[in-house]
Amino acid sequence: MATEYLPKGMTEEEKQEVIGLCRRLIQTRSYSGEEQGVVKLLSEYMKENGFDEVYTDRYGNVIGRIFGNRPGPTLLFDGHIDTVPVNSPERWTHDPFGAEIVDGKIYGRGTSDMKGAVAAYTAAAAAFLKKHGHDFAGTICVDGVVHEECFEGVASRAISEREKPDVVIIGEASECKIKSGQRGRAEIVLETFGKSVHSSNPEKGVNAVYAMLEMTDAVRKLPVVETPELGRGILELTDIKSSPYPGASVVPDYCRVTYDRRLLQNETKESILAPIEELAEKYMAAHPEGEVRVSLARGQETCYTGEQIEDERFFPAWYFAPEEDYLVQTAKALEEAGIKPEFTHYSFCTNGSHYAGEKGIRTFGFGPSKEELAHTVDEYVELEQLLCAAAGYEAIMQGFLG
Repeated sequence: MATEYLPKGMTEEEKQEVIGLCRRLIQTRSYSGEEQGVVKLLSEYMKENGFDEVYTDRYGNVIGRIFGNRPGPTLLFDGHIDTVPVNSPERWTHDPFGAEIVDGKIYGRGTSDMKGAVAAYTAAAAAFLKKHGHDFAGTICVDGVVHEECFEGVASRAISEREKPDVVIIGEASECKIKSGQRGRAEIVLETFGKSVHSSNPEKGVNAVYAMLEMTDAVRKLPVVETPELGRGILELTDIKSSPYPGASVVPDYCRVTYDRRLLQNETKESILAPIEELAEKYMAAHPEGEVRVSLARGQETCYTGEQIEDERFFPAWYFAPEEDYLVQTAKALEEAGIKPEFTHYSFCTNGSHYAGEKGIRTFGFGPSKEELAHTVDEYVELEQLLCAAAGYEAIMQGFLG
């Protein structure tokens, strides 16, 4: 374990509270668009533990609030409650919804990504309230966000709009290290258009696949962007489709490719599309019979409330230097709790794309488990990590609001 921290300050009752809540969340299936069971469970838990306000918004996000009796900052502990599906349950050696505890690990879908963190910060907020009452300065806000697996940060917009947090703590897996940034994500669509004819006379048509092959070869030769803080900005082809399909004896008149683009700080929609648009213009100048289009993919999902989420698939990167005052304050709070503060950044995308990337809100990540366990067979969270995170969340509350 990275922190080598055992939460000696936690009582056995507090430990079992965190573990029990985590197990109940795992045992409640919540694929994207089906999160209502977990929302009900969290709502009941918050109300039973004296949260001052518990509500759900139009997307179905659940939010709990605890108010201090003095003015101060609003801390938002953020995590998503939807999970990816279990597509091959026969490959699991542990029931994906059993929340079995074996050799110091809780197994199940969403343990690492990221019901462990949601359980840890929700239970930590309840513990903080029991110890301090309302004798603190500011507001504690915890959430359970829907549809993150499909649209990172989009459902979170409703939360930031209402809560206006001063600091956001993303609970995604960090091995109890401080994540001060993340790469973003975009889906770029490249389309080629030709002329369909019988494949016995291909010279009379324009083969859209040949055009696409030329374009994708040119795209692969584009220089890789990179920053010292977040590393490489990846541009990877993830699927290709032609039409008509199947193309028996027909020259395809359409081809579409999707690229996964991992974003770096300060990159915009325009800046990531520009190099590919330039290649498209060069191709069409040399091949006036063909057409090439470049765009961002769009997506639409239906929440369990019936609300529609629709937007372009562009989720910006963000980065804050460890020397920022609020990160120094965070590191101090964790260190005082016995947790060694180490700084790094996420390689994947989180709801921080909205809070930090779109809104510029001071944000950092801190959560249990390892990034690479997300979406895996026999996903798990270590009990030691889970309890470390809970202790860390409570320390952060004390450090900012105490």
